[in-house]
Amino acid sequence: MNFLHHEQIYRGKEVLEKIKVFPLCICGIGAIGSNLAENLVRQGFENLTAIDKDRIEERNINTQIWTRDDVGRLKTDALVHQIFRIARIQISVIPKILESKNLAKFITPRHYYDLDTLVIDAFDNSQSRQLLKDFCEKSKIACLHIGFSDEYGEIIWNEDYQVPDDKGVDDCDYPLARNLILLLVAVASEVIIKYVVSGIKENYTITLRDFHIEKYKP
Repeated sequence: MNFLHHEQIYRGKEVLEKIKVFPLCICGIGAIGSNLAENLVRQGFENLTAIDKDRIEERNINTQIWTRDDVGRLKTDALVHQIFRIARIQISVIPKILESKNLAKFITPRHYYDLDTLVIDAFDNSQSRQLLKDFCEKSKIACLHIGFSDEYGEIIWNEDYQVPDDKGVDDCDYPLARNLILLLVAVASEVIIKYVVSGIKENYTITLRDFHIEKYKP
């Protein structure tokens, strides 16, 4: 296929082979998680697991990948259908809430050469983020946190991540938040690819007001 030929020239054949089989686990498939899953699959990732217990609501449509026809469906079911339509691949999904009692069951390290499963935190609440941060730190699992509030977004690896406080307002469904969400997804995708290919971990912050992206310095 032509696009694969282009990617081999752009990235190299070895990169495509790594991307195809590297195990990713996206926790939360809302505004960030659903867009990220779709973007990564379009770039060649196939070994993907997504965890989310929620059903699609009408208010999710503006910033997530769903359509009105999906309202009422489990997000995991809709994602399986969408990914298959895009790439004709079958991803794994877990339509459950992550809790301390099931973390070890649902987030199981799978090895790819010298790198383990990469866990991606795309949750929209601090309690779940803290739970995931602590578990991955204890289990020595690589974890990348992606989040935003108002006009600020961040892509931070577990070692440098500080869980923010919930401020009581969910920005994820504001239509004008979509621009920041897509910026985060684009930058995070490059961060993930760099990690998969080389093991390098880079942190970034993004502020939409001044359209500024820079490496994060803890």
